[in-house]
Amino acid sequence: MTTFETDPGRLFIGGQWREAADGARTEVVDPSRGTVVTTVAEAGAADVDAAVRAARTAFDAGQWSGLSGRERGRVLLRVAELIRAEADEIARLESLDVGKPLTLALAVDVTNAAHDYEYFAALAFSLDGATRDTPLNALAYTRRGPLGVVAAITPFNFPLILAGSKIAPALAAGNTVVHKPADETPLSALYMAGLLQRAGVPDGVVNVVTGTGPVAGEALLRHPGVDKIAFTGSTAVGRHAASVAGGNLKPVTMELGGNAAHLVFEDADLEKAVGAVIKGFVFNTGQFCMGGPRLLVARQVHATLLNILAEAVPGVPVGDPRRPDTVVGPMAGEKHLRKVEEYVDLARKEGARIVCGGERLDLDGGYYYRPTVIDGLANDSRVVQEEIFGPVLTVQPFDDEDEAVALANSTPYGLAAGVQTGNLARAHRVADRLQAGIVWINDWAMLDPAVPFGGVKDSGFGREYGPEALDAYTKVKSVVVSLD
Repeated sequence: MTTFETDPGRLFIGGQWREAADGARTEVVDPSRGTVVTTVAEAGAADVDAAVRAARTAFDAGQWSGLSGRERGRVLLRVAELIRAEADEIARLESLDVGKPLTLALAVDVTNAAHDYEYFAALAFSLDGATRDTPLNALAYTRRGPLGVVAAITPFNFPLILAGSKIAPALAAGNTVVHKPADETPLSALYMAGLLQRAGVPDGVVNVVTGTGPVAGEALLRHPGVDKIAFTGSTAVGRHAASVAGGNLKPVTMELGGNAAHLVFEDADLEKAVGAVIKGFVFNTGQFCMGGPRLLVARQVHATLLNILAEAVPGVPVGDPRRPDTVVGPMAGEKHLRKVEEYVDLARKEGARIVCGGERLDLDGGYYYRPTVIDGLANDSRVVQEEIFGPVLTVQPFDDEDEAVALANSTPYGLAAGVQTGNLARAHRVADRLQAGIVWINDWAMLDPAVPFGGVKDSGFGREYGPEALDAYTKVKSVVVSLD
């Protein structure tokens, strides 16, 4: 199936490709057809231990941390160059593995992965401390250094981007990494391991262990040789990961679930707003923690907007991710598809109106679900309050700004939010009141490595991207030199 050097999908530990210690393997399924395309090694505790030891050996030897920030930055720039040079193959693997449209994988995932390494390469060039003015007769200054071995645990929906958002800043700061990708979507992680090595990242600095969360993930969380945990995934698993890390006094960053509200006020440009609303809930087939599955609409334009959505949403191209015109591909797996079906069935039982969609799309044996708009649910409905993680949009009217903000903040989540309005003062005022780590005004999913993102409440803590990300991968040492 694959044309890269990890075929047939081995672990990458200490710069070497190897089988799992017990020979276990797991299947990788193409979600657009429901067929097995390859198998990869399934790591156990012994394999995780070997990977952490390799990362520790590389860190202690100073193979990477001993380099200057400029030297590390130059290697990361070569990583970005190789990603661009091999963009077609990386996009093909990401599309095959996750089911996302090939054009999306190329334009969004691969492009942003290159930007990640490029951006943090630049920050590596300027990573420094500061002098501090004190009343002491002394010179006081700070130095920033790496933490050590970072465990990076990433989910299935954006394997390439979310790995880069952790590995790039970790490497920029001089850390070593053990990466455990989602068991369903390991292919781009394995490809990137080889690419990083070819770019000049020393052996042992980046290690990849494919396997399940309960086995490989748990072993990595609990390993005493890990100095920091960077996790993206569900809130439930994040709670467990944070509790394990807390018990071992390890620093963590947690980017968890989301259920973002998208507020459309009566003075919004409805044509632009509809485009942003649709993008907000169908992007990546709705498998986007910063997606906008809750549409809150001013009552004056509620009926009008519903009518526009009823006409526009069924026209969004759904189908084979290999077709250049496809916008919405399959769900990443059968269990994700079933979860979406269960929520839509629950909405029907609660008397909601299915404006459009609401059913599977039978195509090539894949895991497709039609983009769905639901109206008429109470705010305390589970369909509104919980994270569906699929191409489903619930619609609720509001009467004034206070009610809009109250509804937006009424779920346990706080990762993202959006506001559609023609009133600049309102845009700033509402953005300030929304409980979310990032707020978009008059668009959705405007992301760049320079702009930090992360959650509040049950959506986690810590920030990825921006110079703020390096705070999570460095430790500060103060040096005070007596001048007596």
